[in-house]
Amino acid sequence: MTAGAPGPVDDSDAKGGLRAALGGLTTRGRSFLAAGTAAAVCAYVLGQGDLLRVGLLLAVLPLVCVTVLYRTRYRVAGSRRLSPSRVPAGSEARVHLRMDNVSRMHTALLMLQDRVPYVLGPRPRFVLDRVEPGGVREVSYRVRSDLRGRYPLGPLQLRLSDPFGMCELTRSFSAYDTLVVVPRTEPLPALRLAGESSGHGDGRQRSLALAGEDDIIPRGYRHGDDLRRVHWRSTARYGELMVRREEQPQRARCTVLLDTRRIAYEGGGPGSAFEWAVSGAASALTHMVERGFAVRLVTDEGAVVPGEGADGFTGSPQESADAVGLMMDTLAVVDHSDGGGLSRAQEVLRGGGDGLLVAFLGTLDEEQAALVARMRQRSRRAVAFVLDGDDWAGGGPGPGPGPAMPGHLRLLREAGWTAVTVRPGAELARLWQQAGQGDPGAPAPAAGAAGVPGGWS
Repeated sequence: MTAGAPGPVDDSDAKGGLRAALGGLTTRGRSFLAAGTAAAVCAYVLGQGDLLRVGLLLAVLPLVCVTVLYRTRYRVAGSRRLSPSRVPAGSEARVHLRMDNVSRMHTALLMLQDRVPYVLGPRPRFVLDRVEPGGVREVSYRVRSDLRGRYPLGPLQLRLSDPFGMCELTRSFSAYDTLVVVPRTEPLPALRLAGESSGHGDGRQRSLALAGEDDIIPRGYRHGDDLRRVHWRSTARYGELMVRREEQPQRARCTVLLDTRRIAYEGGGPGSAFEWAVSGAASALTHMVERGFAVRLVTDEGAVVPGEGADGFTGSPQESADAVGLMMDTLAVVDHSDGGGLSRAQEVLRGGGDGLLVAFLGTLDEEQAALVARMRQRSRRAVAFVLDGDDWAGGGPGPGPGPAMPGHLRLLREAGWTAVTVRPGAELARLWQQAGQGDPGAPAPAAGAAGVPGGWS
């Protein structure tokens, strides 16, 4: 038999050839072989010719099935398609399998099996009836995981059996695919930072030609450009049509800081504080990109995603979708770090002093709180969602306001941060709107409340 993915690949001589085929004898085949051998030995000892013929028949039948099945040549091509290949935790994805018989003969009864991790559900198995030459069979199954991560699917396995059920041979395809389960995201309200505009608003254009005609930066002519912008001097110099590039939009920036220190979080599982922080970072990144911001993800270890360029922010709006996918893939597999501090993150943030900083932090001691306080610079608006480890470890008092302001929160607010305490059961959308009000100590507004002036976006 020949198997492949997506094209046929010959592996009929794998795993020791005929010896491996003998290892494919089923319980029925082994029983027939043992019974026939025993009958033949007894017949020889007792001199019973009829019993000898019966014993030989019982022993030869499974061997004949093994030989016929082993020498059968099927050319089967298989492929797999994920729809979609990236899903939020708790959502389902469908896996489509396609089998093509590219040989000139009918196949026997086939059993198709796909290997999947146990967290995605039971291993799917399908029985395919005889496939005609050039025929196609398509089947599908669903997978679902409440745990984010990257999960390999495959390789596909085909099990071929004889009509008597004496032998089963298994052939594996070589290709496999990967399902990425990303953190859940929450839609966030569109709030505006007082005195500034989101994304590309007014006041965010800068001139690249400030010193007269000679300092204009030209670029090549593109279809649809206004001919009145043609720069003839540069056209004559470069030998091709050039146009003035007089203005370039400067996108607003947002940095999302995720604290992954192991000592900063208690517990584990989908409902833990760490998973809430990862999901919150994913929601903030998605929201800010939709608002037109150039974004980047920074962890406590100093890693920057997407990491392109000197500052690591996303590029043009057209590239933002790929950048979001890269950041979501990173968040899908992010785990606790063994570091004890946020100094590496501070080194990264020290380079850029503009833009919005949104931080998702675990438990902070006085030293780390002072370090975080210094991350905010005068030209930067900073918002911190702090997960109290004691509340999350014991179930917490609920999403309502706490009785007193911890010292680390007071330190952050004195440094100009908008610091919000996150307790078990809290919804990020309400905390987001609460932070936009500029009064983090106030209770979160009810769902569906009207926009609040003086917010941030």
